[in-house]
Amino acid sequence: MALSGSLRRELADAVSRSRVLVVGAGGIGCELLKNLVLTGFTNLDVIDLDTIDVSNLNRQFLFQKKHVGRSKAQVAKESVLQFCPRANITAHHDSIMNPDYNVGFFQQFTLVMNALDNRAARNHVNRMCLAADIPLIESGTAGYLGQVTVIKKGVTECYECHPKPAQKTFPGCTIRNTPSEPIHCIVWAKYLFNQFFGEEDADQEVSPDTADPEAAWEPGEAAARARASNEDGDIKRISTKEWAKSTGYDPVKLFNKLFKDDIQYLLTMDRLWKKRKPPVPLDWSEMQNKGNSLADKQNEASLAGLKDQKVLDVKSYAQLFSKSVQRLRVQISEKGEGAELVWDKDDPPAMDFVTAAANLRMHVFSMNMKSRFDIKSMAGNIIPAIATTNAVIAGLIVLEGLKILTGNLDQCRTIFLNKQPNPRKKLLVPCALDPPNKNCYVCASKPEVTVKLNVHKVTVLTLQDKILKEKFAMVAPDVQIEDGKGTILISSEEGETEANNGKKISDFGIQNGSRLQADDFLQDYTLLINILHSEDLEKDVEFEIVGDGPEKPTPKPLEQTTKSITNGSDDGAQPSTSTAQDQDDVLIVDSDEEGPAPPSNLDSNRENPKLKRKLEDEEHVNRKRLRTEQDDDIIALD
Repeated sequence: MALSGSLRRELADAVSRSRVLVVGAGGIGCELLKNLVLTGFTNLDVIDLDTIDVSNLNRQFLFQKKHVGRSKAQVAKESVLQFCPRANITAHHDSIMNPDYNVGFFQQFTLVMNALDNRAARNHVNRMCLAADIPLIESGTAGYLGQVTVIKKGVTECYECHPKPAQKTFPGCTIRNTPSEPIHCIVWAKYLFNQFFGEEDADQEVSPDTADPEAAWEPGEAAARARASNEDGDIKRISTKEWAKSTGYDPVKLFNKLFKDDIQYLLTMDRLWKKRKPPVPLDWSEMQNKGNSLADKQNEASLAGLKDQKVLDVKSYAQLFSKSVQRLRVQISEKGEGAELVWDKDDPPAMDFVTAAANLRMHVFSMNMKSRFDIKSMAGNIIPAIATTNAVIAGLIVLEGLKILTGNLDQCRTIFLNKQPNPRKKLLVPCALDPPNKNCYVCASKPEVTVKLNVHKVTVLTLQDKILKEKFAMVAPDVQIEDGKGTILISSEEGETEANNGKKISDFGIQNGSRLQADDFLQDYTLLINILHSEDLEKDVEFEIVGDGPEKPTPKPLEQTTKSITNGSDDGAQPSTSTAQDQDDVLIVDSDEEGPAPPSNLDSNRENPKLKRKLEDEEHVNRKRLRTEQDDDIIALD
């Protein structure tokens, strides 16, 4: 057998001829690029929208301190060329969801390898690879856990064949009125940042919720309380940001409004506190006259030198709140009239603001306060990054790629990296790839789905943004009503159907049983939507997907389900701050010990002991356990 380096000559030739697209140049991406060029891949494209941050340097080894602020893709290319000058690498400092990267772009490649950190981009690349009929190797890590799988149109299930767990959210009244966990206060503080300095969102209101059903006020009291809610400290309620501007972002006025006036108002909702410990208002003047307790001083002494891991006293957090407001006030004024700031966990003033505001609210509601490190972990969606995990997963990606290039797709596996050995003493657990889900609304031959909604309440804009773009991950949808006339409801051409946005879909004759055809020409994807009218949806629920998307097929007798698709960050430590879609990131790693392989495989290879042993080592997963389930507000730290 002729060898070229460590590979058979035929495989080495296939490697040198192939062109590979690497999507993401973060924790996994850096390791992957290094592995690819050292294996012999010389024609590479790498795309990443992010720039290098100091926090990347402990694991993304292609970057150095001098590179901070520069494009990850470009610096990764430059670093790789230093130890492999013959490589032909094209760097794209851009979003993979840019329309320029269409089906034709993807068809240039032999393989696509994902090293992404958000669900929206993963969904998009999945669809582009299906449309281009190019094999995709998906991967993800979360701390010590990792996973690699192969996706091939018509052969394996796609990334969206099974619904991912919904992002965990909290009722607005819990965030605004009755927080009971530190995460509630952290979410409130992030909302507060946007209300003061960022883009205001009506769904992120932070003032007391007068409509809280649990308060259950008597009708006679409601009017008086509603009037009171519009007046706080003789200041007529307007936009939160406008009110903050009117005070000149005065830290004392903001403090007393948030932690005194609003809390005193909450206390008037006496029914909320019959079974809860009531909150305790804070006053700025009293805080400044308050001395540090002996416990506070002992705590500070014990944590000397570990600045971010200190839990300060309330007075210190009040002062931090004041300083951060002043710094953010300068930032927003420098940007000019109408400017907005974007919250970034790596921006010190923004992080200080959330740390201080969250801890002050925790104190008000009698919770143990948290260190800046802990709050950053929860607010910034950080799972401790393990460089070794990235290295192992990157190596597995290349091995699966080599199987595809040899034409042995049937030998490809979904591989789990566990935190500790399973009962068979294995850290790496391989599973056979599952076939496509015939009910998948992405890769089925005729994707179709039923959406339950109230046609008299849902607007065209809601259909476009929340259903098509958010739920079904379309980028630029066009929607046509199947009414025999071909009525265009939504057009991806700018301005063509904007006049429809505020109208109810019933205004266009859409009713129970209507069918819509949604096309995304960038993704080469068409979805038929059946409308199921309902007036019985739960409060604040605008729509439901009947069956919640594709359903899992019923397992065959004696055969265990092996579905496992990772949906996590590139290394669990630095989610992109470049796009809003990052908020949809949910980290999932499915894995566990092995079970018996499918009888069909064993029966067909009964006469081949060597192959039989191999299959036994690659048995199906016996049961599936959710290892990590995160969103941008819920974080599990090891």
